[in-house]
Amino acid sequence: MNGITPPHRHNIGITRREFIQVGYSGLLGMSMASALPASGARAAAGRGARAKSVILVFLTGGPSHLDMFDLKPDAPSDIRGAFKPVATNVSGIQISEHLPGFAARTDRLAIVRSLAHKNNGHLPATHWVLTGKAMPGLPVDSGADKIRSRTDWPSYGSAVGYFRPRTDGMPSVVNLPTYLQEGALLWPGQYAGCMGAKQDPWQVTDDPNNPKFQVQNLTLPSGFGVERMRARQSLLASVNRRQDELSRLAETQILTEQQRDAFTLITSSRFADAFQMDKEPAAVRERYGRHQFGQSLLLARRLVEAGVPIVQANMGHVQTWDSHGDVPNRLKNDLLPPLDKGVSALLDDLRERGLADDTLVVVVGEFGRSPKINNTAGRDHWADVFSAVFSGAGVHGGQVIGASDATGAFPATHAFSPDDLGATVYQALGLDPASEFIDREGRPQQLNTGHAIEQLYTGTGV
Repeated sequence: MNGITPPHRHNIGITRREFIQVGYSGLLGMSMASALPASGARAAAGRGARAKSVILVFLTGGPSHLDMFDLKPDAPSDIRGAFKPVATNVSGIQISEHLPGFAARTDRLAIVRSLAHKNNGHLPATHWVLTGKAMPGLPVDSGADKIRSRTDWPSYGSAVGYFRPRTDGMPSVVNLPTYLQEGALLWPGQYAGCMGAKQDPWQVTDDPNNPKFQVQNLTLPSGFGVERMRARQSLLASVNRRQDELSRLAETQILTEQQRDAFTLITSSRFADAFQMDKEPAAVRERYGRHQFGQSLLLARRLVEAGVPIVQANMGHVQTWDSHGDVPNRLKNDLLPPLDKGVSALLDDLRERGLADDTLVVVVGEFGRSPKINNTAGRDHWADVFSAVFSGAGVHGGQVIGASDATGAFPATHAFSPDDLGATVYQALGLDPASEFIDREGRPQQLNTGHAIEQLYTGTGV
């Protein structure tokens, strides 16, 4: 053709080149969960199999358990820190004075104080917490950084997408509002890893608090309205009828799957509407807080309400909670107020909308902080013990599960691993943690080897 012959135009008004651009380059720029489920997937037994959705509130960088949920007021001053514990609305449970919203809702919370693992490196620790499995290729106690690769374990949402592929245009997992990356370091645990790119999460990389917030991947090119896209659906049938011609393309199957997923998602008003933050009443937005933390959690609620099974809301960019210096001021002034306000609003909103019984909320970082305060008034990486908070979907609130020792250095009771956290998430969603999947190399793999934290549902606490 050499630029002389005009491109062939289909009778519905779109060129073959335009179709390929829509399909192959991915109008939505994402990989959808389209693999068939593994034949061995089973429903999970146990008291926790109640959730339709999980909101994972990830405190990236490692929050200080000693200054938030596991204070040690009787420890020496270089351990107990500057914050005082305050009573909550549950007798006998105290948390930080700078978490008044959490304190007023402790009757709906289960605080686990004996999570632990052996990796003080941000990247492998993040992988472990976000996948429920130690990072392949590294000793479990290695602090070395290892960027993401296709040998990594799949994230929780990727696994849900694998075993329960969607056919309604909704993704199985959305990560927001930040992509965990620092320079060349790509954080593992955010992806589908060895499950392959088809199961990679849908990633939002814009601040929902931005007045101009929109997800570029959901914005149609100029001149493409949703109705025009629906009118073009017949193009799929036309293409499928011409498989003999398309079979000469090297990646025909990828092209047609991506085009179909792009069409289905972009014409799904339920999903697209979830991103219309300006549809929320001003009072609701104020309740969450007009900051990235609060509006990200509001968007998480909107996505859950739209039917997304797993939403990971990163509270900050990588290492936001990595307080090696000036812990008191960073927490008191910058981090705890928006977290407290946002999570409090989320818990109330879920209950008021009838979603609390179906939505498991987990607040956790990749590890905790060192008991001893360093010479810059900070705390360093500490994976030997840390805390997490659970609420909703049958979780028995008003309890503390597990305990750390007198200085918050090591578990004083049974230690729960990130593997157990993963088993808890899967069981909550009714997915057997021991299910097998086939990795991208064709090998069978067991999804998880942990044990769900049953105390969350029995109310037996420590």
